[in-house]
Amino acid sequence: MNARQYTLLNAVVAAMAGFLFGFDTVVISGANQPIKELWNTNPWFHGFFIMSMALWGTVLGALFGGGPTEKYGRKKILFWIGVLYFVSALGSALAPDPYSFSFFRFIGGIGVGVSSVVAPTYIAEISTSALRGRLVALYQFNIVFGILVAFLSNYFLIGVGGDNDWRWMLGVEAIPALVYTLLVLRIPESPRWLISRKNDLARAKQVLIDLGTTDTEKAIQEITESNKIDSGNDSLKEFFSKRLIKPIALAFFIAFFNQLSGINFILYYAPEILERAGLAAKDSLFNSIAIGGINLIFTFVGLYLIDRTGRKNLMILGSLGYIISLSMVAYAFYFKSGELFLMFFLLLFIAAHAVGQGAVIWVFISEIFPNKSRALGQSFGASVHWVFAAIITLLMPVFLDANEGLLKDDPWVIFAFFAFMMTLQLIWVLLRFPETKGVSLEEIQKRLGISQVS
Repeated sequence: MNARQYTLLNAVVAAMAGFLFGFDTVVISGANQPIKELWNTNPWFHGFFIMSMALWGTVLGALFGGGPTEKYGRKKILFWIGVLYFVSALGSALAPDPYSFSFFRFIGGIGVGVSSVVAPTYIAEISTSALRGRLVALYQFNIVFGILVAFLSNYFLIGVGGDNDWRWMLGVEAIPALVYTLLVLRIPESPRWLISRKNDLARAKQVLIDLGTTDTEKAIQEITESNKIDSGNDSLKEFFSKRLIKPIALAFFIAFFNQLSGINFILYYAPEILERAGLAAKDSLFNSIAIGGINLIFTFVGLYLIDRTGRKNLMILGSLGYIISLSMVAYAFYFKSGELFLMFFLLLFIAAHAVGQGAVIWVFISEIFPNKSRALGQSFGASVHWVFAAIITLLMPVFLDANEGLLKDDPWVIFAFFAFMMTLQLIWVLLRFPETKGVSLEEIQKRLGISQVS
């Protein structure tokens, strides 16, 4: 196995955390209605305890995942993520009541949150500048692949367990969780972490050689110099300093706009949205697979383009696609244009997300922070992402519920709001978004003006 293949293999294993992320996040869509009927939950209870509880776990994992990732290393935390997913899958499937169900969903959510911190960080740190965009975007690809497999799994498990179909839907995740956990044992630790936190130059040098670094002495010197500059950023107080205000602002806005596109709302509630458009329950689940398929196909497109056209161009393209598709979905609901018209523009929305925000967000956040602050920076960006995801998921049943929702007769308002937010995103990208394509992590630090202590 050559160095390029070795790097790719390690990146793929780490990115499998993204597969479990995607599967765990979306598998609940198939259990949504059965659980609502089984435990007779009202919109507020259902939104908080059933649908958004995993996301609150995700918020916790994202908020506090950076510290352990810096202290114990990327590899150890990647391993424990797999354990959390495995426990969550079995516990959710066997839960006897909504409270224990919520607890195990919360555990899985912690795994999702921590994975969104450590996996992109690890992949960015083992990648070359030329391949970094594509390799980190493998994490997003695996998220999307997990989403598609969850939709397929939900569809094909209908009828397997009768009233307990939803338990099979949730429990099957334990299989890939176990496989991932065992594979992580074989990957190396990040060479940048070995230098930054352990000062283990010998191990770091060997890992760099295995990963194909031609001039290891120069690479170690650049990392060491960067660490000297970044030596004051071991605390949250130092992290939230004036010196890092630019990457912090960039991470905040890309994560904020990611969720204000409505992506998690549409993925979580896809079957219900399609039912509201006139499709039968089983047809809506089948069409959810189409959403997952389009997501996967256009994520391939994003993977192909991210190191060729750059991050900024993909963000512009995605923003334009968002604005058009969300406006047309709002139009479809307002004028009752039919399920095919609606489905077309929902798929366009998914394609726009996959090429733009979906391909860029985890790559971009993993690039813009210095070595010693990268895990904390990834934690901050992921936290913003998941806080807004949880809020939106919590509130949507209150607005969308067919019986008690505040907008039960006017769902178009929700999509019009998301279209407006994506117009704001386009303006932000055009005015403030920097390009990071093909630049070393240490050079990006200099270009953002954070190479000197203020």
